[in-house]
Amino acid sequence: MLVETLKSLFNRDLNKLIFEIESYENEALIWTIDKNISNSAGNLTLHLIGNINTFIGAEIGKTGYIRDRPLEFSLKNIPRTTLIQKINDTILVVNHALDSLKEEDLEAIYPQIVFEKEMTTGFFLVHLSTHLAYHLGQINYHRRLVI
Repeated sequence: MLVETLKSLFNRDLNKLIFEIESYENEALIWTIDKNISNSAGNLTLHLIGNINTFIGAEIGKTGYIRDRPLEFSLKNIPRTTLIQKINDTILVVNHALDSLKEEDLEAIYPQIVFEKEMTTGFFLVHLSTHLAYHLGQINYHRRLVI
C-alpha cells in the first residue's frame, strides 16, 4: 500500500513541477534570483532531478545514474523543454524503481547512510517525497514572486 501511495505522490508532484515550469511566462525568469532568494526555480528543478535519480533511480532502480550535485546549483539557462524532458524521464525512473519494490522492501534498511544513521527504505522514500514537496512549494512561490 505504501508503495502505491508513494508512486501517487511522486507522480502528482513531479507533474506539478512540470506545470510550474511551464507556467513561467518568460522562460528567462526560471533562472532568476532576487534579493535573498539564492536558488532559482531552474536550479531547484535540477536539484530535485538529481536527488530523485540518485536515491531512487540509482540506488533502488539500479539505473547507473551518477550525480554531480554542484552542477545542480551552478548550471544556468537550460531550455525549459530540456528541464521538462528531464522531469518526464525522472517520472519514468521513479515508477520503474518503485514498481520493483515489495512492501517488505520498505522495512529493509536503505542501502546508503544519508543522515548519518540507518533508516528504513520506507522512511527514506517518505522523506524524499516531502523533500520534493518542499522545493515544489519554493518553486511555486518563486514563480509568483518574479512575474
